[in-house]
Amino acid sequence: MRTIARANAGFSLIELMIAMTLGLLLLGAVVTLFSQTRVSFSQNERIARLQEDGRFALETVARELSMAGFLGDLLAPSAVELEATTLIATDCGPSGISYNNWLLRQFDPDNGAHISLVQTDNASGAIANGAHTCLNASEIKDGSDVVAIKHLRGGPATARDIGKTYLRTNGTVGMIYQEPMPASPSVDIPAPFEDWEYAPAIYYVRNFARVAGDNTPTLCRKIMDASMAGGLASDCLAEGVEDMQIEYGLDINGNGSVDRFTDAPIPSEYGSIISAKISLLVRSVEATPGYVNDKTYQLGNSAAYTPNDAFYRRVFTTSVIIRNLRNLRRMGN
Repeated sequence: MRTIARANAGFSLIELMIAMTLGLLLLGAVVTLFSQTRVSFSQNERIARLQEDGRFALETVARELSMAGFLGDLLAPSAVELEATTLIATDCGPSGISYNNWLLRQFDPDNGAHISLVQTDNASGAIANGAHTCLNASEIKDGSDVVAIKHLRGGPATARDIGKTYLRTNGTVGMIYQEPMPASPSVDIPAPFEDWEYAPAIYYVRNFARVAGDNTPTLCRKIMDASMAGGLASDCLAEGVEDMQIEYGLDINGNGSVDRFTDAPIPSEYGSIISAKISLLVRSVEATPGYVNDKTYQLGNSAAYTPNDAFYRRVFTTSVIIRNLRNLRRMGN
């Protein structure tokens, strides 16, 4: 009977305590592993999104800059005229100019400068608004560059949409107009001609992403919107872009090669721009608890910046040849 009783006896209190302790240790290890894996996954996700946004933003700006001055088969920007009835509802030229439709023009009538590519260096909100009146000064992230780029989109249009803006050209002369074309346009373009969609854009860094005050810097642009009868719309491309700096290569003597670089070309130098180096500082959209970014960043001629916050950052850089402006420069246009 005593042997049977011993066989049916349970665990002792000490054995139970040891088992519970081991179980808690194992549970703690599992929880720690899960927590570390979750943190690592979140970090990798933030970095992956940062890299994706940065590459997309850089590729977009580089592609647009490389197209600056593209007018289809028309090689003389001075031959482009505006149809008399064409008027942008919200233009975006500098304050104080003496003419309308700055966004549609390739030359500035006041000083004769090329304006298919216009740079504003290290702009504050007030400076950006002075250079482009459609930009809200309170939305501009101070210290980033602003760049206006004018060119045609893709190939000749197979159909024309009401409200959109087009360049009609026969390769010798051109006319910019808004669809629908007037029955008797003010400029005669002899046939054969083609119509190309005109697609200017102004790139800038906004100090919020979705709602004013969310403090997520974002690369945005102003583009023409056919639904607004010649007005402009805001189109934001990538969240987390903190700074955009562009350095330009100038061809001073017209031989097609860069003679010097500048971060802040003046109007008389716009026609000499043939290349550009683009640098973007991009941060993660979300902060990472426990991480401190104490690195120092300096892009172009901007001030050195040490954030001391919990956001990951990367610098993205590329260079492009602005072929259309380069060709125009070599031809003396």
